[in-house]
Amino acid sequence: MKSVIVGTAGHIDHGKTALVKALTGIDADRLEEEKRRGITIDIGFAHLELPTQEGNTLRLGFIDVPGHERFVRNMLAGIGGIDLVVLVIAADESIKPQTREHFDICRLLSVRRGITVLTKSDLVDPETLEVVRLEVEEFLRGSFLGPPSPIIPVSSLTGAGLDRLKQELAKAAAEVPPRDSNALSRLPIDRVFTMKGFGTVVTGTLISGTIRKEEELEVFPHGQRVRVRGLQVHGQPADHALAGQRTALNLASVTKRDLSRGMMLAPLETFRPTSRVDVKLSLLSSVKPLKDRARVHLHAYTSETIATVVLYSKKLLAPSEDAFAQLRLAESTLLLPGDRFIIRQFSPLVTIGGGVVLDAAPLPRQPAQETFLKVMDSGDAQTILRARIARRQHEGLSLSQLIAETGWTKQVIETHLAQPIRQGHVLRLGDLVVHTPAIEGLKLFIASVVADFHKTHPLVRGIGKEELREQVHASTTIFTAVIDLLLHEKKLEIDGDLVHLPGRGVVMKDDEAQSKKIIEMAFASAGLKVPALKDVLGGLKVDKTRAQKIVTLLLRDKILIKISEDLVFHRIALDDLRRRMTAEKEKSPRIDIARFKDLTGVTRKYAIPLLEYLDREHVTKRVGDERVIL
Repeated sequence: MKSVIVGTAGHIDHGKTALVKALTGIDADRLEEEKRRGITIDIGFAHLELPTQEGNTLRLGFIDVPGHERFVRNMLAGIGGIDLVVLVIAADESIKPQTREHFDICRLLSVRRGITVLTKSDLVDPETLEVVRLEVEEFLRGSFLGPPSPIIPVSSLTGAGLDRLKQELAKAAAEVPPRDSNALSRLPIDRVFTMKGFGTVVTGTLISGTIRKEEELEVFPHGQRVRVRGLQVHGQPADHALAGQRTALNLASVTKRDLSRGMMLAPLETFRPTSRVDVKLSLLSSVKPLKDRARVHLHAYTSETIATVVLYSKKLLAPSEDAFAQLRLAESTLLLPGDRFIIRQFSPLVTIGGGVVLDAAPLPRQPAQETFLKVMDSGDAQTILRARIARRQHEGLSLSQLIAETGWTKQVIETHLAQPIRQGHVLRLGDLVVHTPAIEGLKLFIASVVADFHKTHPLVRGIGKEELREQVHASTTIFTAVIDLLLHEKKLEIDGDLVHLPGRGVVMKDDEAQSKKIIEMAFASAGLKVPALKDVLGGLKVDKTRAQKIVTLLLRDKILIKISEDLVFHRIALDDLRRRMTAEKEKSPRIDIARFKDLTGVTRKYAIPLLEYLDREHVTKRVGDERVIL
């Protein structure tokens, strides 16, 4: 059964609640004060099932909103998720201030379908009714409620016109595109109460997706986890609710004081609340210009907060103008691209404009910000995804980040990315998607950094991987992938942990090559009775810095081996020591310091560090004051 949400709109005492009751038999005024004062103060709800010409059934959920100017904020909490509007105008009063304001709100929220109803038609004569009809027709001309949208006179008291209204409601509702029940679910909360024997209950209009019994959800903006213990759709128990249905949820793990109107339920660990959104903002023609940095009241679905309007590229937004802007919110909320909103003047409280969210995860202001927002405003899904990925440069975006930024499911995103990936515009690296031109730029940058390193450090074989990654400011995942690409393209080589250009080794000047030879020979000829390193370096012609780099090179190539802070040996001497220890094991598997000194001819100064080195290399194992030769 198709469900459609119908919202009433109109001035106070024009008969909205009476009309809903005449259509559905349900009194939408639920508060004692509403019944006592005879006015609607808060939003009310009712439902009606109508047959279609095709023999199907339509379920209409009515949201009845207050018409008094003092309760426009409550009206806005109900009108945000509607599919079509019934604009109610009393035939004995015609167009009044809240008629205009409610109509403006519907236009700003991009409501596309509706019916205009002239209530209390029994209170005026036919001539007056026709005059009012013509006046209303002129008022609505050129809008979504203009011709051919009908204007229907009715009387909730006598029932006149109600049958025709039901026919037109069925016709309009049949034309409403079904909401996407396969999308990610979001339920803006409009009521919170406690039911004896059940616990905490919330209600709202499910604007997208499906919610199922026993499902766990997240409460935005504070992130509390709740479980759906029970579920009703239009007052009837159900196992699940679909997008477009009035839904009541009995929630476990939460109390009434934890929840309030304006919060939103959504899938666990999927979205992120935001305090800044980039938007396309429209100002009404009848209001004053809006200054940059002005404070306003922001209404989106059932939420309300204070926002600062930061205009892009202008200091003043004139009446009837559109502009890109950033709204900086006093309180975080869950908003996604495509969400509509209303702004009201900070004081006095009047509706001045509205618009659509383009980006709920804005980056710090960038030179091409407005170009990006134009794509968000008018681009197709594939173009939008490419633009979002491109602005992250070589850092890319994970699929979970794209889901959070767009509100689209993983399947939808992967479908729209398939062609850009196939055409090479986007690169898929595991869970990351990256702008291909940015990767090409990073490859060039990495190669240039390595080349510069060779120029600056000719005595070092290459630059360490982590040092290189930090210099190019890339994540580990992206860096590893790009290095692999450069290795595959033979534009880089890796030797251990060192990255260098192909065929590029250490480049030495004549005096540096001579010094290297002197150092190596000094230790090779010394055997195990090695000289102090500082003494060897002190006799070289090169400066201390270059001498130390030469030693570092010899250590990296394992020509020299450092066994303690002060002692360096040539690898030939240590290899010979290993062979002598193996031969000594044939005589006795145990050796003490005295026997080791006799074997090697070294003093205790060398014997202790050498034995500790042999322990580390698992040639020997210390047992008490002796070593066991392994």
